[in-house]
Amino acid sequence: MKNIAVIGAGTMGNGIAHTFAQSGFKVQLIDISEASLKKGVDTISNNLDRMVSKEKITEAQKQETLNNIITFTDTVEGVKNVSLVVEAATENIDLKLKIFKQLDDVCSADTILATNTSSISITQIAAVTNRPSQVIGMHFMNPVPIMKLVEIIRGYSTSDDVTKTIMELSKKLGKTPTEVNDYPGFVANRILMPMLNESIETLYNGVAGVEEIDTVMKLGMAHPMGPLQLADFIGLDVCLSILNVMYDGFKNPKYAPCPLLVNMVRAGKLGVKSGEGFYDYSESRKAERVAKQFLK
Repeated sequence: MKNIAVIGAGTMGNGIAHTFAQSGFKVQLIDISEASLKKGVDTISNNLDRMVSKEKITEAQKQETLNNIITFTDTVEGVKNVSLVVEAATENIDLKLKIFKQLDDVCSADTILATNTSSISITQIAAVTNRPSQVIGMHFMNPVPIMKLVEIIRGYSTSDDVTKTIMELSKKLGKTPTEVNDYPGFVANRILMPMLNESIETLYNGVAGVEEIDTVMKLGMAHPMGPLQLADFIGLDVCLSILNVMYDGFKNPKYAPCPLLVNMVRAGKLGVKSGEGFYDYSESRKAERVAKQFLK
């Protein structure tokens, strides 16, 4: 397995493409927008520059990584001659089902179809294809080139051979694959999202301020970043989407998103990506200033 296609050039897609390309795989990066592809490749190049400056890789290794990536706006062309497709489009069930229907039609019969979804049912995605045994979840963590974990999610019909292949492939990327079963939120987000949601509830109920909540969790629980900062980093819209998937899947009120989170997403306050969430990122992408609405 040397040729890989990645669908989506956003944060997760370009990170996945970067990781495969740096590990020596030929990557066919696909997005409907030329501008998104350029931005994605520029991000990869900038991240590689940082690695060069830290002497983690050489300039030659950077160029080799970039040379391993070819971009496409046409999915049919982009998935030719690949052994694996990793879908990393927006966390939207209708969009993912549409993509997998198309992939099933245009990919060769032996191509494995993986999704980077962080919460949507692999079984549901696989059901729109004629190859459910070859559909699997491959949930990378952000930032992909740095984070070691890959959550490998088996759908109801995912075969043992496909699971073994993807587990071994993840190890070749220098990752630690962990196999989990297909239930809403899987493991990572089933545990993480209720914690983030409860942190937002704590703020909403006036128990403490933004910095105070994050400080308690960083210094008291040894978390590398506070939960509100982490929610901003993930994207509040993404957090809301995952919570809704779990709430719909389990019908349990403990997964119901906090009204404050819902309102912030409605208002376009999505975190780092929009310039404001619980913190103000208008001058820096670091969580150094609390957003005006949360100042005491």
